[in-house]
Amino acid sequence: MTDLSDLVRPDRYPLSSRYDPAWLLDLDMGPNPLWLLEDLAGTLELRPGTRILDLGSGKGATSVFLAREFGAEVVAADWWIASEDATAVFVEAGVGDRVTAVRTEAHVLPFEEESFDAVVSVDAFEYFGTADSYLPYLLRFLRPGGQLGVATPALTREVRDLGAVPPHIKKVVGWEAIAWHTAEWWRFHWEITELVEVTSARLGADAWEDWLLWARAGAARGPEGARANEPVIEMLTADAGEFLSFALITARKH
Repeated sequence: MTDLSDLVRPDRYPLSSRYDPAWLLDLDMGPNPLWLLEDLAGTLELRPGTRILDLGSGKGATSVFLAREFGAEVVAADWWIASEDATAVFVEAGVGDRVTAVRTEAHVLPFEEESFDAVVSVDAFEYFGTADSYLPYLLRFLRPGGQLGVATPALTREVRDLGAVPPHIKKVVGWEAIAWHTAEWWRFHWEITELVEVTSARLGADAWEDWLLWARAGAARGPEGARANEPVIEMLTADAGEFLSFALITARKH
């Protein structure tokens, strides 16, 4: 069992440590999104007034963080979460005037072209962003010089090179793990388009440990949390950091 105090880590994540872990667990949809976002944001230049598309924003924790910590104007876009539910989170967090919730699928974004200074996607891009045609599509909504930042589940080696999805990962994730690419795969995938300059492509330094710590905390929240997280804990424990991580990729549009 993980004590909530273990989830406050000002040495590693000073901004995220200002947030109540219980609040964040109530919005849980996977690995700790604020840890991932804070790590990712270290390679981005986000200033007050920056207009950000939070793509795959889930229940809204990352959008709250972007508004509070960077003074950004955020559009929180997600397909699975009703906009009124996300809006309630934003209002309660005191950022209802700076964050707008939009329910939309990632391939039919209802925005004007070149209307964002940055696009951020945390633990979502693997579901829609691996196709060769997606980056050019997404960049339509980003202004010239605008920034793109993605934190996505990753493997330390490509499934193609391994020859198969490792059994302990396949048991939990199945075929979806083929979208968990290495950081270098993402670098090449973006750079080859010549549409962006990749400013960083790396694995999160503590990604596997963070993921396991957060899953244990989620499992301790009750029967529903245990059902959702215990298979993930088994997968991560069996992996022991050999294959599983998160890729953090940032780029600037030409």
